[in-house]
Amino acid sequence: MTATTTPVLAAGIVCWRVVDGKPRVLLVHRTVHKDVSLPKGKLDPGETLPETAVREIFEETGLRVDLGAPLGHVHYTLANGRDKYVHYWSSEVNDHDLERAKFTPNDEISSLEWLPLSKARKKVSYTHDVDVLDRFAALYEAGNARTFAMIAVRHGKAVPGETWDGPDATRPLMHRGSEQAAIIAGGIAAFAPERIVSSTAARCLATIIPLAERTELVIKSTDDISQDSYAGNGKAVTALVEKRLKKQQSTVLCSHGPVLPQIISALADASHTKPDAQLRAAALLNTGDFSVLHFARDTKKPRLVAVETHHP
Repeated sequence: MTATTTPVLAAGIVCWRVVDGKPRVLLVHRTVHKDVSLPKGKLDPGETLPETAVREIFEETGLRVDLGAPLGHVHYTLANGRDKYVHYWSSEVNDHDLERAKFTPNDEISSLEWLPLSKARKKVSYTHDVDVLDRFAALYEAGNARTFAMIAVRHGKAVPGETWDGPDATRPLMHRGSEQAAIIAGGIAAFAPERIVSSTAARCLATIIPLAERTELVIKSTDDISQDSYAGNGKAVTALVEKRLKKQQSTVLCSHGPVLPQIISALADASHTKPDAQLRAAALLNTGDFSVLHFARDTKKPRLVAVETHHP
């Protein structure tokens, strides 16, 4: 695949806020293109798409936002023949976010506009933006727009067990594993975690350190999700998951290949969600991968809204 045939990857956000009991969404008026669209931008080298989304929205609008539930992607062909895929998320903007945002018209964006959904659908220049707005409308109308996230992470690439003389729990990350840890830190931070929980194994702790430094969160280590304490019945994992769900705090759980299916299964069971392809993919992570399970906020019982998986 050459540079001219490689698809262009981008990320954007439906920024929304409630005014007089109804949602309004943010549109940008683009200077060069002379069009109206949802804010978005291209993936930079070394980024995951969630990190791209929050970076681009800040650069285009001055808003510092956190990601909510995903809204899927759109695909279209550019004038040069290259395919472009834009992945979208929702993000609620509060009064504090608006107050601290500083927007100045520039060569890329001439102005910003907050509109009710009905007017936004008519104002955007492209039908694929209408599709994304419709997805957000369905999310909002179902009561699933406000969410918190449970983020399952598999540790980065570690020194192979057969070449390590010490206990398995002391195996360190390889250079590739350290690179993976650095790359995914920005992507996970985009979902604004409030708590980091890790296996006590060295490879898990090392994987999550860049995130802890970025978010200034303290890492809580526990044997409950360690490979050394793995138990087939998953009781310890289930108890931990249920506790985190009850608190409704966005939480990172960094663990191991054998334990991750238990974590995902416990999250699905708690929300009475039947396993599907997305949940299976969320459980079978490669080293350095992470999955985000979004749950509706302020519900009596856990309600799973969306599932997404990312790779470094």
